[in-house]
Order: sequence, then structure tokens, then C-alpha cells
Amino acid sequence: MINKTKIEQFLLWLFLSILAIIWIFPLFMALINSLKTNGELLTNVISFPKKLNFDNYLKTFNKMHYFRSLINTIIISSVGVSLIILFSSMAGWKLCRTKTRLASFLFSAFVFSMLIPFNSIMIPLYKIVLILNIKNSLLGFGTVYAGLGVSMAIFLYSGFVKGIPVELEEAAIIDGCNDFQVFSRIVFPLLKPITVTVCITNLLWIWNDFLLPLIVISNNKKYTLLLSTNTLFGQYSSDWTAILSALILAAIPVVVFYSIFQKEILKGISDGALKG
Repeated sequence: MINKTKIEQFLLWLFLSILAIIWIFPLFMALINSLKTNGELLTNVISFPKKLNFDNYLKTFNKMHYFRSLINTIIISSVGVSLIILFSSMAGWKLCRTKTRLASFLFSAFVFSMLIPFNSIMIPLYKIVLILNIKNSLLGFGTVYAGLGVSMAIFLYSGFVKGIPVELEEAAIIDGCNDFQVFSRIVFPLLKPITVTVCITNLLWIWNDFLLPLIVISNNKKYTLLLSTNTLFGQYSSDWTAILSALILAAIPVVVFYSIFQKEILKGISDGALKG
């Protein structure tokens, strides 16, 4: 007689395998179609290519100025994520530990701002970018992302700080540490799990964002990877094999990053979920 637990495990793995296939299938289709000619692609989308056509990638690589766009994307993502972690960790800790009406009001304001859709602030944000003269500035654009991402990060950090014993901070103060030393030496190292979570979620958001760069960046030398991909769309016709190969090229850095830091990412996310 088959054990009931084994049947449940089999059904669970079957369900998860089906979900994995559903998620992987679009990426797989993009990959095989990027290796076709345009004629093959338009004739039969779901067929395998008769001959692997790697010329699409070479052509796309040069057309979208891949390395330049990659460096631009890395700069923007690095600046945005670094500022989000720096300011949100300090703000989340201080707002959690400060028991005043002002602190509660500020925390509520940050939480409320998460509910505001981006479309409603798009035009005012663009005007602010023009006033600050940071249009087409990679560093300035990174600070825009930081401003948009701190609300969610403060909410996550604040929830995580509640699980850290306040006695640790009190002991550090008794030993002569000031607020900055308490945070940098005691609190921040304990925030590593949630910091990994904040880093990954914001990195993926900034890396894959298309609308905000489209609004703010007009200089083609400052294009991100996705903006460079958009240049492959023509007004009357589009080279779909080049577009698909560009999307694959844009996704490769994120896949490589995840492959290298997979254990740290999964551990950080699981610890952040449990302790937060």
C-alpha cells in the first residue's frame, strides 16, 4: 500500500513542476525564436530553428551598444540600491525605536505613499527632475529611484527591527557608543537578512524598469539595456529576432548574478520572512 505522505509529496512536486514549466516556457520560446531568421519566426513561432542563427545576437549586440547600456544600467542600479539601503535602514531603525507622535506620523506617511500609483506622480516627478537639472544624469537618476524605493524599504526594515532586542542597543550606549555607532556596529550587521531582501527586490525593479527611464532619459548615450532594446522597434516594421535576442542579452546579467549569489539570496529572503 502506497504511503499517503508519498502521494502528497508526488502531487506537490507535480504541481511545482507544472508551475516551473509555465514560468520557464515564455523564456524558452524567446530563446529558440531569437535563433531563427525572421522568415522562420513569422512562419511558425513554436517550431525549433532549422539552423542556429547566432548572427542575430552579434547584430543586436552592436545595434544596442550593449556594453555602454550595461554600464549605464549597472551605475543607475548600484546608486539607487545603495541609497535605498543606506537611508531606509537608518530611518526604519530610528522610526521603530522612537516612540513619539511625530515618528508615528512619519512612518504612516511612508506607508501611505506606497499606495500612490506611479502614473499619478509621473508628471510632477518629471518637473522635479528638470528643476534639479538631473535629466540624463545617471547618478541623479539613481537618486530618483532611491526616492521612489525608500517607502517600501523603510516598512520592511522597521518590521525587522522589532525582532531585534533593544537591550543590545542599551548595552552599547552604556559602553559609550553614540547613535551612529550603535547603528553601524550593532544594528546594521543584524539587518543582513532583510538587507539582502531589499537589495534583490529593488535591484530587479530598477534593472527591469522601462517607463521611468523612457520619461527621464533622452540622450541615447545614457540609455539603459531596456531602453536600448526599445530602439529596435521600427515605426512600420520590427525585427523580432533582434528584439528577442536583445531581451535575452538584457536578462543574462541578472541570471548570472542570481546564479553566483543564489545561496545568499535564498537565505536572506527566508531569514527576512521569518524574522521580519
